[in-house]
Amino acid sequence: MNRAIGEALGELEKVIAGKRAAIERVVLAMLAGGHVLLDDVPGVGKTTLAVALSRVFSLRFRRLQCTPDVLPSDIVGYSLPDRDTGEFVYRPGVVNGAELLLADEINRASSRTQSALLEAMEEKQVTVDGETHPLARPFLVVATENRVGAAGTQSLPFAQLDRFLLRLTIGYPDRAAQIALMRDRQQADPLESVRAVCSREDLLRMQEETRAVASTDRVLEYIARLAEASREENLLEVGVSPRGALFVDRAAKARAYIEGRDYTTGADVQAVFMDVCAHRVLPSRKARTEGVSPAKALEGLLARVENPDRRA
Repeated sequence: MNRAIGEALGELEKVIAGKRAAIERVVLAMLAGGHVLLDDVPGVGKTTLAVALSRVFSLRFRRLQCTPDVLPSDIVGYSLPDRDTGEFVYRPGVVNGAELLLADEINRASSRTQSALLEAMEEKQVTVDGETHPLARPFLVVATENRVGAAGTQSLPFAQLDRFLLRLTIGYPDRAAQIALMRDRQQADPLESVRAVCSREDLLRMQEETRAVASTDRVLEYIARLAEASREENLLEVGVSPRGALFVDRAAKARAYIEGRDYTTGADVQAVFMDVCAHRVLPSRKARTEGVSPAKALEGLLARVENPDRRA
């Protein structure tokens, strides 16, 4: 494993005990330059993980606490006339200057406010009154949502979900991890002991190295066959989009990079496929009638579509 990534994972495990796989997935998304949606019950460490990430990777952190009264202008900024000159002056929003943005409980914001993040997440810029303002590099969004107490929440639009590289759950800790969590917090908050192991420049360099990881034609064909199969699957009304296929490739490259390889394999694709694609497909009426989840339908595709690693 890449040494810096190994150290980063160790620091993150100080605050999220017993959840190595989930932490690795979030770091994978950062290397791929993608955004993460943490969808889980309250109290499992979603916000803590986002704060710890910003410290470990030395990123400027901003938090947007999503509520029904948050406006799009709070996110992208707005223009006001200058008292002296009368000219309109741009007042930055929360995304400006952020390198890691926590959109906490994003499903409590209105659909109009949620959509204000679309341009920022996809194009790393915001446009206000016809003027475009570039965002910092990197610009990463970690959004959280929970479905407990759904009153007053807004389901994320499908186009918004499609902007997230991964949708993850952290889940409850096991008994040993729960005991360790309580023990570690008897005298102090472990978050205060988290140290930076990478600079912003280090992360940008690792993102470039991740992009340089090679995907052979056999691996790209495998991703394409999986995407096509999802579009033809009678259990799915909407299959994996072209953006989804691109994201599978990017995530597979990040997994290979974490493991110290400069090439991807079919195993990399299989390892990331569910987390990348399960939230960007929709079940058909047949699936809803039979109680088959999108994840279950995608598992069937992975079982049926030939993995190039198995070829002679």
